Amino acid sequence: MNRREIALLLHDIRSVHNVGAIFRTADAVGVSKIYLTGYTPTPLDRFNGPRTDFAKCSLGAEKSVAWQYLEDPIALISKLKDDGFEVLSVEQGKGSVDYKEIKPARKSLVVFGNEVSGVSRSVLSISDLVAEIPMRGQKESLNVSVSAGIVLFRWFDR
Repeated sequence: MNRREIALLLHDIRSVHNVGAIFRTADAVGVSKIYLTGYTPTPLDRFNGPRTDFAKCSLGAEKSVAWQYLEDPIALISKLKDDGFEVLSVEQGKGSVDYKEIKPARKSLVVFGNEVSGVSRSVLSISDLVAEIPMRGQKESLNVSVSAGIVLFRWFDR
């Protein structure tokens, strides 16, 4: 069977609530693994115990979706690219493509970044594609967990 392999990279996301919500969406769409990097909160507290605030948002999805914490995303991205993953960063900017125009590869790493500053330049520079959700109102962006839901279901719910 030629099953799709979907991984997420959440880099420098501040809010435990956003990360928990993304875990819940990832479970719903069939993500196989989530990589947490930088200061993104993990499902475990500093004493390696479960975080109740995380579990409240994820509804236990941290138990059904594999996850791993790494400090730096660059080495991870290089390794996954060597393993055949296409790297798709979700960010507005010069050269970004409307997310509706993208047909992800069978092996995809989808990157989401900080709620204010977005995906870092260093990660964008090694991404295969940068996708954006067009904004038609007065606001310039969506909440990162909302963006994840929109993009993941559009790309992978087929």
